[in-house]
Amino acid sequence: MYRDHALRDDEIAFSTDEATGLQALERIAADRPMAPGKPLAREFEYRRHGTQTVIAALNVKTGEVHARCGDTRTEEDFADFIDQLIDTHSAYRVHHIVLDQLNTHKSEALVRMVARRCGIQDDLGVKGRCGILATMESRAAFLERADKAIVFHYTPKHASWMNQIEIWFGILGRKVLRRGNFPSKSALREGINDFVDYFNKTMAKPFKWTFQGKVLEA
Repeated sequence: MYRDHALRDDEIAFSTDEATGLQALERIAADRPMAPGKPLAREFEYRRHGTQTVIAALNVKTGEVHARCGDTRTEEDFADFIDQLIDTHSAYRVHHIVLDQLNTHKSEALVRMVARRCGIQDDLGVKGRCGILATMESRAAFLERADKAIVFHYTPKHASWMNQIEIWFGILGRKVLRRGNFPSKSALREGINDFVDYFNKTMAKPFKWTFQGKVLEA
């Protein structure tokens, strides 16, 4: 997927996931600035102001990131994020979405959104009872089908590291969250959104993916 997508001008690939429980932490005292022979000193105690969730997608070809920061990550939140992501890149014939096997990534809301966008008129069935919507397995099988304009590619279980967006979440943690000072959830949201803009303008580039899927020798 990562190797071949760049060869197709009419297809686009995104790596997507959520980062949950990002804490808005406010230090109870200001930093002491650096001085000759002394590093910056940071207060270790903090106040908690709640958490935020980031839903993000990485354009595998360009490295550009699209992100939404908010209070929740319901199946409707994720389906709406993917819906808007496709709207933003509507010129492509096929959209490939790489993601892990979280239950919200195999949801009824996602199936219904994909069916609507792909013009699929078939009866989708009833969640928990019959048809495409019956189980997570049947919903995932529909979402993975390659005969649609939106195709989902699930990483193996316990292998979310294969999802390139996890690399970007690591960058977000190091650049913004680890040493951040956020007096409110809105301040945390603003900091994350500002970093996304900065990243896309100055840092975005495709990750060099070298893993070939070969079994490691014992």
